[in-house]
Amino acid sequence: MARAKGREQSRLSLDLRGVRVELADKGKDKARCRRELAKHHYLGDVRAVGEQLFYAIKDAQGQWLGVCVFCAGSRRLRARDQWIGWTEEQRRRRLALVVNNCRFLLLPDKSAPNLGSRSLRLVLGRLSADWQTRYAHPVLIVETFVDPEAFCGTVYTASGWIELGQTDGFGRVRRDFYVQHNQPKRLFVRELRRNARRSLQAERLQPALAPVEQKVRPRPTQSSVELRTLVGHLKGIPDYRRHIGLYPLWSLVAVSVLAHWCGAPRGQKDLAKFAKGLSQAQRRALGVRPLADGKYPAPSQPTFCRMMKHIDAPALERVFLQYQQQVRGAPPADELIVLDGKEPKAGGGHSVLTAVSVPSQYYLGSAMVDQKTNEIPVARELFHRLDLDGRQVSLDALHTQTQTARELVLEHGADYLLTVKDNQPTVRQNIEKLVPAPPAEFPPLSTERPAGGPAGVQ
Repeated sequence: MARAKGREQSRLSLDLRGVRVELADKGKDKARCRRELAKHHYLGDVRAVGEQLFYAIKDAQGQWLGVCVFCAGSRRLRARDQWIGWTEEQRRRRLALVVNNCRFLLLPDKSAPNLGSRSLRLVLGRLSADWQTRYAHPVLIVETFVDPEAFCGTVYTASGWIELGQTDGFGRVRRDFYVQHNQPKRLFVRELRRNARRSLQAERLQPALAPVEQKVRPRPTQSSVELRTLVGHLKGIPDYRRHIGLYPLWSLVAVSVLAHWCGAPRGQKDLAKFAKGLSQAQRRALGVRPLADGKYPAPSQPTFCRMMKHIDAPALERVFLQYQQQVRGAPPADELIVLDGKEPKAGGGHSVLTAVSVPSQYYLGSAMVDQKTNEIPVARELFHRLDLDGRQVSLDALHTQTQTARELVLEHGADYLLTVKDNQPTVRQNIEKLVPAPPAEFPPLSTERPAGGPAGVQ
């Protein structure tokens, strides 16, 4: 009786202002967290894998009051995914920004009114920053499950969590394998940052969040039928080998195209790694030939190296143009043609001059710019591969050359739009003399104050 009375007095005397939370995911503190969970939590110790953080809840004197554990978010939750509004591919690439409060324990002899909501508020106030420190990225949304047969979820409701309904009653036994246990849980969620859901469903993540997607291996989402259709077009590329082994040329090119569609790096090592991540069904659809055991292997880095060295580039471009026309139709005849050069990140100093129509971004052709030259002669060669008759062609200031303009007009029947900068003063002065400046749509505000009106109003 005296012990029970003492516990009741300790509950009433706890000063919530002195409650604090500390990271406890190392050494003795983490071991104690596990012991307390095993002893007092109805689910026992947690078996979290991957990214996770343990917190110890303490009073002003450093005495333990409880334990709170967060781990990676659930892979799939229909109600949560609908609430966030992201696509299946966004969920796969951005799931690390969602975490699960897998354990929340207040020690039975240390509980006090409002201790749960106070502790939870303190933990959530630092959770994202702690995740950033430990795993180099923040978290935006936290989720948790509440057993309706054991708890009411009041502490979560009081802390601003939203209930989305009940789960389907399945539990994950191992990766990609779930077993129905017929014990649905109530699902609660909470945004840790304003407009967190909007960030997760955006077309592109904010720069501070982008590293999360970079860690996720790119994955093609095309069906086997779509892959076989792509391969059917690529079969028009002549193979440079007399004897074709496991990897036909069109199969290697198809892997490279898939990597481009997924936004994956496309160096030789990167392509080999990407191909290794493809499933057996995907490799079969891409035309990889099976081994004696029936399995479809993945091409290595030297295989991609030989492909890039010997492939017929003009033939490859013709196939891409034919495929584009079948998918998108003929290029728009009234759009501006823009030629622009870019240096790939892994281009070894080379750059590529590409012609596209705008605003449709219809690919028209490209040419490699060797380190020993520049874009000017390459552009003039590219003109001969394009249908420029009656079209307008735009190039940057590097191409503002008399010969380039003459060839566009006299040889190809095109009009040109060339940029003139201050490093060509004579051309600029002649333009200002011969061509009147176009009227501005929004004339500058007058600095004189008209009679009867405020300054700048006409």
